Amino acid sequence: MNKKIGIYLLVGATMVLTGCNKKMSPFAAEYFNTDPTPLTVVGDNVPATITANVPQKFFKKNAEVTVTPVLAYGENEAKSQAYTFQGEKVKGNNTVINYKQGGTVSIPANFVYTPEMMKSDLYLDFNVVQGKKSYVLPRVKVGEGVNATATLADATTVDPAGAADKYQRIINDIVDADIMFLINRAEVRKNELKRDGGVKDLNAVVKEASAADNKEIEGIHVSSFASPDGGVKYNTKLSEKREKSTMDYVSKNLKKEEISNFGELTSEFTAQDWEGFQKLVSQSNIQDKELILSVLSMYKDPEEREKEIRNLSSVFDQLAEDILPQLRYSRISASINTIGRSDDEIKAQFKEDASKLSVDELLYCATLTEDNAEKEEIYAAAAKLYPNDYRCFNNLGRAQYAQGNYDEAQANFEKAAKLAPASNEAKMNLGLIKMMNKDYAGAKEAFGSAAGVDGLNDAMGVYYIKQGDYQTAVKAFGDTKSNNAALAQILVNDYSAAQATLNAVAKPNATTYYMMAVVAARTSNEQGVYANLRKAIKLDGNLKAKAQVDKEFANYNVASL
Repeated sequence: MNKKIGIYLLVGATMVLTGCNKKMSPFAAEYFNTDPTPLTVVGDNVPATITANVPQKFFKKNAEVTVTPVLAYGENEAKSQAYTFQGEKVKGNNTVINYKQGGTVSIPANFVYTPEMMKSDLYLDFNVVQGKKSYVLPRVKVGEGVNATATLADATTVDPAGAADKYQRIINDIVDADIMFLINRAEVRKNELKRDGGVKDLNAVVKEASAADNKEIEGIHVSSFASPDGGVKYNTKLSEKREKSTMDYVSKNLKKEEISNFGELTSEFTAQDWEGFQKLVSQSNIQDKELILSVLSMYKDPEEREKEIRNLSSVFDQLAEDILPQLRYSRISASINTIGRSDDEIKAQFKEDASKLSVDELLYCATLTEDNAEKEEIYAAAAKLYPNDYRCFNNLGRAQYAQGNYDEAQANFEKAAKLAPASNEAKMNLGLIKMMNKDYAGAKEAFGSAAGVDGLNDAMGVYYIKQGDYQTAVKAFGDTKSNNAALAQILVNDYSAAQATLNAVAKPNATTYYMMAVVAARTSNEQGVYANLRKAIKLDGNLKAKAQVDKEFANYNVASL
């Protein structure tokens, strides 16, 4: 063999061994970049993208490397989907990394979040198949810790929708009766005072209200009218006389019945009742009524109106017979208040015998306490006494939800929905249960069918946080002043808005102050970090351990608190 050729063969064999047969060298940590750093919870997951920058002459041509992202926390590990890469001489469909040039590849990772992951390390495991050999390369650390601020979104803190009671302590009724007059006359006729359904019945109602302990006559008003078939000057005097004669009758009758507690007695008169005329014509069967109404709209002056309508000779006789007599009257109106039980009386009656309270009184009674256990007791009584009213079960579930009794709450929300399938309150509340159980598709559907319910904005805001859609969450919350609303603002880096929202929370709790500490940390306010963490830990001692591993406070000596 030619000596020169032998040297070339030897060099070629060496290159083959270098590019193929020699084992892969361990991967170095500097080959990898992880985004985000630290890892960050989005919804219920911890997603990440690890970018590998493989150097030249590193990846063996005949090697097949399977990379598995592993998140190690405490004694536990969570593995993400494995990805396989191959050298250029491997027959397969995986991403190829060139031996001479190296290459850049992305490795997606995702882990279902658990709170223990706040203190964790992200590794990559490597399994290599090279020819007939299989071996494992050393694990490489590519990340540390998980920022879990987004997990502060809490469906359990959203106030479920309440079904409102209809209790009104004071119910006002206007009771009225008309006294009809003959044409061009103002005397109150005896037969008008005896007519059934008229003044006689009104007087009986007023007398009864005067004597009743739970009723109050707010006032009596007399309105007198003349029909628009005489001159304005004449009708003014006529309607005024009708007002006086009616007022005289009312005053004498009140004195006769010894009724003095009737509030204020007032009166007025209208010379020509064109408004009443127009209404009666529009409701009539008169053939030319559209023509009459057209005349009314064309002429604003009462005398011109009257003149033009009289010119309609074909219909004036019908107007005089059917319409105008109905406009010669005085109307007596009594404003009467029915006064229900006071708050104290309702509470006392509940303790004595709840069955004597109406369903609306019971539902109202529950609003008179801030104690959710007491609310539950009242709503449970209401549900027992009024088992067909969905509001009782919905609000019972609401009180149970506030106390953390979610299974019981769900059962009652379902009863409410069964009794009233169209109830938006029950739909929203079942959506909260679904969201709490991480059934986000079911929650979205429930919220979508509960439009207009109070509290839906807060629920939708939490839903969007759980989906990682923070901008939409901010829009959903609107002007809501809650921890959840402030969290959405923190997650879009609007710290001034978040601070303002947290300052406006009606009943700040440990989470409120913990979030204030997060805002302070993100705005380099060291004093604010420690002051707010102290308040949070004072209200909830468990937050100290959390703060010590929270990446938000990595630059602060939280252990000293």
